[in-house]
Amino acid sequence: MNRVIKYFASIVGVLLVGILLVWGLWSVTWQEKKPTINIPAFAQCLADKKVTMYGAYWCQHCQNQKALFGDAFKLVPYVECTENTKLCTEKSIEGFPTWLVPDGRGGMTKLEGEQTFDELARASGCTLIPAK
Repeated sequence: MNRVIKYFASIVGVLLVGILLVWGLWSVTWQEKKPTINIPAFAQCLADKKVTMYGAYWCQHCQNQKALFGDAFKLVPYVECTENTKLCTEKSIEGFPTWLVPDGRGGMTKLEGEQTFDELARASGCTLIPAK
């Protein structure tokens, strides 16, 4: 009988350690992280440089891109192609999201698909300022 209790206690102990380990990994890995850059300042820089995102309301990649900016996305020039089909056709928008970045020589650089802050910064010349 004493052996059964020790065996049961060992199993319960191993399970508790496992649960605590998974919880600890989750809290470090999957919890929402605070931004490491000043996203509103970056979004404002994109707007100042006339960097524009073209997208569609039904596009999951566009939703992901907007979520990356959070509330600051309202600062980013955005064209909803379902409402502006002529403009999007004129700009040769073939997929969503598409970013058009003025190249400073009268042309545009086209970035297709979801972009990271680093990719947008590299293309636009906007600086990623650390968050306070």
